[in-house]
Amino acid sequence: QVQLEESGGGSVQPGGSLRLSCTASGSIFSIDSMGWYRQAPGNQRALVAAITPGGVTNYADSVKGRFTISWGNAKTTVYLQMNSLKPEDTAVYYCQNTILAAAGRGHWGNGTLVTVSS
Repeated sequence: QVQLEESGGGSVQPGGSLRLSCTASGSIFSIDSMGWYRQAPGNQRALVAAITPGGVTNYADSVKGRFTISWGNAKTTVYLQMNSLKPEDTAVYYCQNTILAAAGRGHWGNGTLVTVSS
């Protein structure tokens, strides 16, 4: 059973940058597409970026051109480089297998908080 841990969040001013990391631990047999999701208090989680095992990426319109999702060398880590951050990016960010997430089967970690404010 894979466990996912997010890190790298923090508090930044608009226009700043952060690099989030999602690290897998435990038993891994195979991987599927991974995604970064975010959730503001009281709201539902929303997918913002996804990457296939082959490295094909897609992004929510709200983050296109600003965020970049990528695999680590061993494909046990997924990164989210966030540039030109805006206040509306403020949320708790989570990583998850996109298929599990869509099926409501994902075991979500604690996420990492990103706060963008002046």
